[in-house]
Formats: sequence, C-alpha cells, structure tokens
Amino acid sequence: MKRILIYGFAVALLMSSCGQNVSERIIGKPEVTVIDGRMTPEILWSFGRIGEYAVSPDGQTIAYTVTYFCIEENRGNAEIFLMNADGSNVRQLTRTSGSERNLVWSNDGQRIYHLYRGQIHEIIVRNGRTRKLSNFSRGIEGFSLSPDQSQVLYVMAVDRPQLQSHLFANLPKSQGHIIEDLHYRHWDEWVKRDPQLFLTDFGRNMRDGINLLEGTQYQAPMRPFGGMGETAWSPCGTKIAYNSKKMTGLEWAFSTNADIFIFDIATGNTRNITEGMMGYDRNPRFSPCGRMIAWETQEREGYQSDQRNLATYNFNTGERIIHTTNYDFDVQNLLWSRDSETIYFLVPWHGRTNIRKIDLATNVITPITNEDKGFTSLRWLGDKLIATGESFFAPIEIFSIELNGNIQQLSQVNTDLLAQLNMGTMEERWIEVEPTIPGGPREQMLTWVFFPPNFDPNNQYPAILFCGGGPQSMVGHHFSYRWNFPLMTAHDYIIVAPNRRGLPGFGQAWNEQISGDWGGMNKRDLLRAIDVVAEERFVDENRLGAAGASYGGFSAFWLAGHNCNNRFKALLAHNGIFNFEQFYLEVEIMWFINWEFGGPFWETDNPVVRRSYAASPHRFVQNWNTPIFVIHCELDYRVPISQGMAAFNAAQIMGVPSRFLYFPDENHWILTAQNGILWQRSFFDWFDEWLK
Repeated sequence: MKRILIYGFAVALLMSSCGQNVSERIIGKPEVTVIDGRMTPEILWSFGRIGEYAVSPDGQTIAYTVTYFCIEENRGNAEIFLMNADGSNVRQLTRTSGSERNLVWSNDGQRIYHLYRGQIHEIIVRNGRTRKLSNFSRGIEGFSLSPDQSQVLYVMAVDRPQLQSHLFANLPKSQGHIIEDLHYRHWDEWVKRDPQLFLTDFGRNMRDGINLLEGTQYQAPMRPFGGMGETAWSPCGTKIAYNSKKMTGLEWAFSTNADIFIFDIATGNTRNITEGMMGYDRNPRFSPCGRMIAWETQEREGYQSDQRNLATYNFNTGERIIHTTNYDFDVQNLLWSRDSETIYFLVPWHGRTNIRKIDLATNVITPITNEDKGFTSLRWLGDKLIATGESFFAPIEIFSIELNGNIQQLSQVNTDLLAQLNMGTMEERWIEVEPTIPGGPREQMLTWVFFPPNFDPNNQYPAILFCGGGPQSMVGHHFSYRWNFPLMTAHDYIIVAPNRRGLPGFGQAWNEQISGDWGGMNKRDLLRAIDVVAEERFVDENRLGAAGASYGGFSAFWLAGHNCNNRFKALLAHNGIFNFEQFYLEVEIMWFINWEFGGPFWETDNPVVRRSYAASPHRFVQNWNTPIFVIHCELDYRVPISQGMAAFNAAQIMGVPSRFLYFPDENHWILTAQNGILWQRSFFDWFDEWLK
C-alpha cells in the first residue's frame, strides 16, 4: 500500500502502488503520516470520500461507498463497505479496479445490487461473490427496483438524431454537428444524447426495456445534477413518479418549469400532477400509505433560487397543498414518517443545514437538530434517522439521529487522519451592515473568520476575503476539496468568509436582494466584512487579498475595478464572469441570466437591465492596477472560457501583473487529483508572492 510522508509542506510519494493488488491497480486507502499537523493539498486528496449509503431491510447493516484517490494515477476508486447499525464491525465488501455505486439491498438482505462499469451487478453479502445481471446496449447511469423487486427502472442516454443527415453522406470522418436550437450545449457537454428512463423485468441477463419518454428529446433525470433521487416508486409498485422539463430548444433555454409526472405501468399512460405550477418541481416521494406524494416546488418560472416549498398531492381527492408558504427557508431532502402524517426534511439556516419535521395536518414545523454541521441526506434506520453530514473541519461521515435530536457518528472513515491535523480555529461573527429595505433597520451579516494553526493574536497575518459563488449558495458548513478553509489557514492566512446578501439561509428577502443588483449591496457587504476584520490588530491591513469562483470570480473581477485606496494587494478569479454583454450571448441557460440581469442588454429602456450591465467588470478595466490571477476551464460551458481569457488579456494590455492557469479537461469545478493539487499549489504560490 502506498505511503505518503509529509514534512511541513514537502511531500514524498513512494511510487509503488496505490492499492494492494499491483496487477489490477486497485486503489485503496493511503497511509498518511502528518509531521507538523498542517494540511497540504496532498493530504486533502488523501481523505476518504463517503458517497452513498443504503440500510438493509432488517435495519441491522449499513452499506456505503468510500472513494479514495491515487495521485500518481490521477483517478479515484469507490468500494463498498459494511458496518453494523451502531457503527461497529466495519468491513470492506469489494476490492475492484473500478468503482461501485448505486447501492440497493435485496429484499431478503442477502445481496446488494449495484452499478459497476455501467451494468447492474449483484454481490453476495456473506462471501463477496459477484456476478453481472444486465446486458444493456449502453452503459446505464442509475437504477432503482420496484418494491417487490420484480422490475427495474434505469437511466440510459439516448442519441439525438443528426439534423440534415443527408448532408453527411460519404463523409464518415466528419466531426461536424448541425444545430438549429438553443439546447445544444449544457454544463460541460455538447448535447448529443438525452438521459431517459427505461423499465424492464429484473433478473439475470436483463436487456433494454421500454422507454418512458420514447420518441422525445426530453431529459429525465435532468442534467447535470438529476439522478435516481428524481424518481420514485409507489408502494404497490404500479406507478413511477419522475420530474422532467418537457421542452426543447428556445423554450427549454428560457424556462425552469420542470414538472412531476406519474407513469402508470399497467396502462402506459403518463399524467402531469403539477400542471400550472410554473417553477421547478423536483424530488417526488410517495407516502408509505400510497395515497399521497410530496415534492419540492418553486413558484416562479425562470428563478433558479426561488424558495423551495413542500407540496403534496392527494391521489384520492386530487388536492394539491403547499405546506410551507409561511416558512422563510428552503425545504430539501424529504422523508416521510412511517404513518404518512409527518415529513422530515433538511433546511439551510444561518450557515448550517439541519433537520426539521412538519406535521401535515397543522403545518407546524419542529426542529430535530441544531448542529454545527451541514447534513446532506436523510433516511430511516429503524426507529432513528440516518444522515450524512460534514463541517468546515471534517469530511462527510454517516450519523444516526434519534427523534429527540441525539446524534451518534457511525462511520469513522477519516477519524485517524483528522486526529493528526491541526485545523486551526473558526469564529462566528455577526457584522452590522446597511438595511436591505431603504430606511429600515441595519442588519446583521454572518461572517466566518478562520484562523491559522497555532494562531498568535500578537502576530500580524495576511488575510484573504472569500467571495462566495452561486450567486445564491450559502457559505455554510461544508468540507470543500478546492476552497478548503483549513488548507488555506495552514499557510498562515486568516480567511474572511461572509454570507453577503444574495445567499439562502437568512430569509428570502436577504436571498433575493442580489437579483438585478450584482454590483450593489452584496459588494458593499463583502467590503464591509474585510474592513471590519482588518481592524483587528492581528490582521495586516497592508496584506489583504480576495478570491472566488463563478459568481465569486466575477466578484474578484469587480473588485479589481473598484479597489478603492488599493485595499487589496492581490486577487484571484476562477471561472469568473467578466463581460456581461458577452456572457448573455454565451451562457446556455437563458432563464438564469434573464432573471438575474432583468433581460438582454439591448433592452435599454429597462432600469434593471441598465443597472445590471453597468456593473460589468469589463467596463472598469481602466481602473485595474491590482495583481490578478485568472483560472479558467475549457469544459465550463456555464461560464465559457472566453470570459477568463478576455479578463487575462485585459490585465496584460493594461500592464497589470497577471497570470492565467488553463485547464483543458475540467468543467465548472476541478475534479481530478493532479489538477486539484496544481490548482491549490498555484493558489498559494500566487498569494504568497504578493501578500508575504
């Protein structure tokens, strides 16, 4: 097994094998010894990453996946592990060179069905023997079984027909693709296939079944984030619920109106139970009694960050109810109680994501947990809840939660590595900012301040302002493998991470203020946060930097043109938006840009449009004088690479010290080990040069 030796920030890698079986190149858990207690990029990529989990039918055993990465091979591998329901008796079930995922227990608890290399396999729990069950014509992306496990619902990508195909006659080597509508590029792929749902009998030697969306170009589940969680079986196994945005082309690009559809297996008929609900409907969940279905709904079409409410539909009466119209926070990850009278859910609130429940008869919401954590999923474990959760200082682990709120950590995937690390400390501050409503009272903004290991308040440290992305993504308890705050503080930086206006978890008014005002109040919030913390004696106000990605990258570009009194000495923008007019005609989701900017830039009679485009960073390049590092990825179609190139070129033309890091094989994020380590090394190399 590979061993990693860390001395300070130097890393020695023994280049033998990343796993126990050299011939099969099985990637296993690396042995890591931390000498001085400080995080490094290599340590960060040594953490085991829990993926999904499934509870056995008798509630006694939990199956879960853990992914480990091999830096030398630049890839990861997920294996299946088992543990008892109390976290004891941990054992590894698989040892393969490819990743297992999509875990489903057999009803008798003797087998675990899973995906391996795009096909369904089964593994015998008692002895680990595996066999392939399916022979689908193309690798599938996910599956679920009917309650009696006689049928399987699965996702497979379907080719779109080539337009004007007659033009390609006798041109077998042509890579051209003719396009006639706006739904041609999305997230990180040119859309030549659509994921669609198929149904067939479950058993050995399964082959392609019926397509529930036959003859369409609709997606179900929807890219890029949809999965089997966007589908559900009725308890009797006669119906399937799924969500889809049944639109194409221009209509698809301008709308968020995804609906919940019910497919009747006996008749083959499909009906839309959210007709007339114009926002995004997602994550359907049948009640155990089968009479109702719940889902998350957003009211307004075109608004991706509209509040997520809890809705239910009664199959007997046809009644639809939205239960949380008076609740000021998002409702996510729904879980029915056994008696179908209560729903448990997750809610982002004040930088944490905790568990709540709602009584459907009274709509009374009750807290279950109030932890300094970000819970990320929710299921039943006997008479308890089971959830994955993380924090700023610890990766995802599995927890059991009693209904009175008592919590027990079950998995210990990273306990040994965390025990060797000095992660520094964090302080929660509430900073006074201007009122959201003119003339109203001043408000309080949650700002996280992270301190280096062995922090000495008598010393002075450089500080970096973290500019959050989204634009509406809460800066809350999350163990990031890129923007990792303990890794940043390990380099003796203080990190200031404000929850500026335009983020969820602080009420819908706070969340919505940013739309149409990208260059306004939220930017003053960012500056207010760094200015307040810079007043502390342990911060060197002459060594301040700022960094962010996506909307945060735009924020860094904006700060470059509004760096009053040369407040910042260095900036970093990852996949940021630089030229709003250019961006409007490049982004693949028109609903987003229309909502946030108020419309296209040529609608000059619209005051929201005028205000929005006036904040474009490219309009302030004449003010740039701060060293700036631009990072951008070729496969990012959400914020195309031309945005980063234009910003870097502008800095070069203006004579501003600048650097450009280009990733040809990454999308909006950095997902591979060696690229991730290069990103992190480059981050610190840049700020060390200008702030130290």
